[in-house]
Amino acid sequence: MNTKCGYVTIAGRPNVGKSTLLNALLGQKLSIINSKPQTTRKRVLGILSEENYQIIFIDTAGIIEPKYLMQQTMMEQMTASVDDADVLLIVFEAGKDFRVELENDVLEKIKKSSAHKIAVINKIDGSNQKELELQVEKIKNLEIASEIIPISALKSFHIEPLKKRIVELLPEHPKMYPDEDVSTENVRFFVTEIIREKILELYEEEIPYSIEVVIEDYKERDNGKDFISASIITERASQKGILIGKKGVAIKKLGELSRKSIEEFTGKEVFLELRVKVEENWRQNEKYLKRFGYTEE
Repeated sequence: MNTKCGYVTIAGRPNVGKSTLLNALLGQKLSIINSKPQTTRKRVLGILSEENYQIIFIDTAGIIEPKYLMQQTMMEQMTASVDDADVLLIVFEAGKDFRVELENDVLEKIKKSSAHKIAVINKIDGSNQKELELQVEKIKNLEIASEIIPISALKSFHIEPLKKRIVELLPEHPKMYPDEDVSTENVRFFVTEIIREKILELYEEEIPYSIEVVIEDYKERDNGKDFISASIITERASQKGILIGKKGVAIKKLGELSRKSIEEFTGKEVFLELRVKVEENWRQNEKYLKRFGYTEE
């Protein structure tokens, strides 16, 4: 039997459930999930390998109107991922005001893509049949996808039929990665994502969006706990104070929650050291965006 292999890009507005969908399709948690919008910042590549196929998923940042340089680079990464796709999943949220689902320029970009396009209506467990039927008609009128598949990524409803359809659409091609690989990213990347996920959970308003997490040191030890030193970069001294909290209570709680999740992810005990640094307006600074991996060197 010939092997199928290709890229599947997941695109859509913030908070429609793209990362939840990626995790459901992979059968494991790879991309961070949070009810706050713009959780995913960078392209996350997840790999699903079976005997006769390999799917390379690209989870993208939510489609937004960029307000600063970091968001602009996020949108450039997203449109590049559309270009790379063999299959494009355009995710909509069931029952959501349809007029704000896609920006016009992104809509045109998707229409011009040569990828096989599937419109995925997510979160149908929270929508009624009439709302769903109306949304299906509106998506048909957009003429951006050849087919529409309603799902609930959170409940794993219709995930298997969607996966089966993706495999059918993949090109015949040898596998690009070893079967044991689940991502192109290294452990350090996922450790930073875990810490960022906990920041999203614990802090309100602007704090989660003004920070970046950098691994300064990572020592794997055969005898004893792995050592991880991470810096949380923020834009203002006032934000540093909030992150640390009174007498260090907030940063201690962040460290404890992050450490537990990192240990679950790596399967090893770790000693986690967290520091907070201020780099003013880093989201508008090309030097920092390159250093943090948002743009190419």
